Amino acid sequence: MDPGFPVEDIAPIAILMDELRSEDVQLRLNAIHSIPTIALALGPDRARDELVPFLQDSVDDEDEVLLALAEELGRNFEEYIGGKEHAHVLLGPLENLSALEETLVRDKAAESITKVAAVLSQAQIEEYYIPLVKRLSQGEWFTSRTSSAALYAAVYAKVSPAIQDDLRKGFTALGADDTPMVRRAAAKSLSALLTHFAQNHLISDGLPIYRRLQSDDQDSVRLMTVEDLIVLAQRLPPAEVKEQLLKQIRHSIGDKSWRVRYMAASHFNQLAEAVGVELVREELIGQYVQLLKDNEAEVRTAAAGQIPGFSKLLDKEVILARIVPCVRDLSQDSSQHVRAALANQISGLAPLLGNEPTIEHLLPLFLHLLKDDFPEVRLNIISKLETVNIVIGIDLLSDSLLPAIVELAEDKSWRVRQAIIEYIPLLANQLGKPFFDEQLGNLCMSWLGDTVYSIREAATVNLKKLTEVFGVEWAKVSIVPKVMGMGQHPNYLFRMTTVQAITTISPSLDLDIVRADIIGPLLLLANDPIPNIRFNVAKSLEVLAITFNTTKEGHDFIEQQVIPALDQQKNDQDADVRYFATRALQKAQT
Repeated sequence: MDPGFPVEDIAPIAILMDELRSEDVQLRLNAIHSIPTIALALGPDRARDELVPFLQDSVDDEDEVLLALAEELGRNFEEYIGGKEHAHVLLGPLENLSALEETLVRDKAAESITKVAAVLSQAQIEEYYIPLVKRLSQGEWFTSRTSSAALYAAVYAKVSPAIQDDLRKGFTALGADDTPMVRRAAAKSLSALLTHFAQNHLISDGLPIYRRLQSDDQDSVRLMTVEDLIVLAQRLPPAEVKEQLLKQIRHSIGDKSWRVRYMAASHFNQLAEAVGVELVREELIGQYVQLLKDNEAEVRTAAAGQIPGFSKLLDKEVILARIVPCVRDLSQDSSQHVRAALANQISGLAPLLGNEPTIEHLLPLFLHLLKDDFPEVRLNIISKLETVNIVIGIDLLSDSLLPAIVELAEDKSWRVRQAIIEYIPLLANQLGKPFFDEQLGNLCMSWLGDTVYSIREAATVNLKKLTEVFGVEWAKVSIVPKVMGMGQHPNYLFRMTTVQAITTISPSLDLDIVRADIIGPLLLLANDPIPNIRFNVAKSLEVLAITFNTTKEGHDFIEQQVIPALDQQKNDQDADVRYFATRALQKAQT
């Protein structure tokens, strides 16, 4: 474009219109993402007078484009049209978008409207936002009524008592709407609105709306009311909760639809904390046991996930009498997902029960779950053993669980083997050096020869961590000779493991060990017939150069041993070897 053209003559709106008429969806999408730039070029006045009205009429497009428009208008777009005092102008296009058929677009438009509401003054809210909410709430199509439900909570606390009365009436009407989708949206948004209600309005308006939705004939509506119940229970005093909500709590937990029971089970800890200790002891223990024994595996899975959190609210005797028998049954559950959820949470009971009850009741269950057929169950138990160790001590843990852990180290699922490897340094720290060498030392070395690369890689990292736990002298005696011995193996994968182990472990070793035991065999592998091994040797030499180049002694070692080997490798016939040798040489010489 001719630089002599004044900026005013460039017609950004025209460019935008042309791009939005393009047949290419991606071009239209790019045009929408560029509207902040166009607004800047136009200036606040023209952006308000020309751009926003144009966008308000641009709702006949692909859902993807409209979703992008709804998102852009909620990203502080008021800054481009003259600031907060003009933010209400954005409500026009967003109102149109929130009445469309596509749920994603409507939801994003409603979200952007609430973001705009956050910067509006009370006068702007009462003049522009409240009429918008009323129009959407009374819209002919269910789509606009559905969107309106999410808009009430954002401004309820900012308006006068008279308008608050109108908003409560409007929301009550949504909760009794003929269309299930509108009632579902009301149930979903009610919890946010209840947090702003005054205490007297919770009883007079909040409870009737909640009760109407909680007894809805559609389970898709009822399942959304569980979070409303929690907010009501948090806001009301315990006596009121018992009087006003006990019936609804029982209904939700014992609902004929498993989806509602699933929601109740998923949020059970929040509900228990909200209703208070007295009601938990009187009522919720029985309800929780009911969920743990539910017919549907999904409900039992969700309930199992809440076990430690709920048990914190109970006395030890009650946990042993009511919860532990259910845990025992769940450990034998026919659904692997239930057993996996239990395995993930069961260790949380140990600190609550203490030493002897854990040994008596939980330890047999740990052993049983460690031998489960389903890998995820075994994995979940292994990853949480530290909690149990704190309670019962390492001696008992090693006596009872170590045989099972050794068995799992050879598990057919490589992910289980990997989880065991990652747990070994922690175990090593607790077992001590002599016990570890006797029971687990050979096991750690055997993983270096595993058929799965991820296991061999994890095994080298494991050796590095063990060196940090037990010290360099231990590594010199227990690790280095075995690792270097694999460098002579006829199978190239074993030789490769040696090189990778050196690369991983050497930063944790000292120069004397590297000089005495490692560099000689490593330089022999620099002439290996397999190019992959040769270029991994170059990588290993690079690590040695970076690690030991900080002292004079280390610098001399690199000059005498590492650089000559890399000089030779940079003329290798294989391109990869030449590349890695050259890169290592640059690092070694800096």
